[in-house]
Amino acid sequence: MREIKIFSGNANIALAQEIVSYLKAPLGAATVGAFSDGEVRVRVDENVRGNDVFLIQSLSHPVNTHLMELLVMIDAVKRASAQRITAVIPYYAYARQDRKDQPRVPITAKLVADLITTAGASRILTLDLHTGQLQGFFNIPVDHLHGTPVLIEPLKKMSGENLVLVSPDAGGVERTRVFAKRLQAPLAIIDKRREGPNQSQVMNIIGDVAGKTAVILDDMIDTAGTITQGAQAALDAGAKRVVAVATHPVLSGMALERLNKSVIDEVIVTNSIPMGGKDEVCRKLRVYSIAPLLGEAIRRIHEDDSVSSLFI
Repeated sequence: MREIKIFSGNANIALAQEIVSYLKAPLGAATVGAFSDGEVRVRVDENVRGNDVFLIQSLSHPVNTHLMELLVMIDAVKRASAQRITAVIPYYAYARQDRKDQPRVPITAKLVADLITTAGASRILTLDLHTGQLQGFFNIPVDHLHGTPVLIEPLKKMSGENLVLVSPDAGGVERTRVFAKRLQAPLAIIDKRREGPNQSQVMNIIGDVAGKTAVILDDMIDTAGTITQGAQAALDAGAKRVVAVATHPVLSGMALERLNKSVIDEVIVTNSIPMGGKDEVCRKLRVYSIAPLLGEAIRRIHEDDSVSSLFI
């Protein structure tokens, strides 16, 4: 069997170290930095010829730097004769730019997919894409995992609280339905009108949340406008308390300030994006590790075993 080699960019080294600890494998030696003018500089410091290489890199802030690191790392191991290159991207940025919703705008999610493919990646391993259809933007295999196995555990401990799972918009209903089915809880939907980029206004809640613990579920929390307005709407509709759940804690702009001031009791997220001390600023954040999930997927891909049981 091909030898496995796992390398990490600078986006989320702590997660990469947790993954290799799960796999009981060393983290590959590589220099990932920059020249004085800001150009990304990569050097792989060990032999990868004929190996099965996994490159772990979330496309988190600064997004463009981390994207370039990933592209250059892929090119480096490709030119070093790696047999197979899997880009492990826990958080795939630009995913919201997946269609032409206005005249003369790009489909940047497709552009990034083309860049990764052209750089030389053999396959993609990612987690909770903004929309599942993004898998079709790649001309290489995509293993699309969901954070459900990780995020559902803390919710099971709340099963005695009369939960209702709330989708923040119509597009998130499918994701929310999976949680509702697993928890045997009812479903509600927030009717949202978006005023502009990173701006939203909650209009109405479809479903009964009165006297229940409302769990608002989304794939990411960016500026936290959607989730905090949704929480207030749920409370106004009679919810007993509100919990927010999201896979990717982007938390840009005024997100932390909004969460601290919001009616949300706790915010459950994963470590797909490093906190960088944000959990100290916002004490409502509860971070759960996706390392075992990604580590198991990497092991199965390396051993050419089935990964489908993880797609839940």
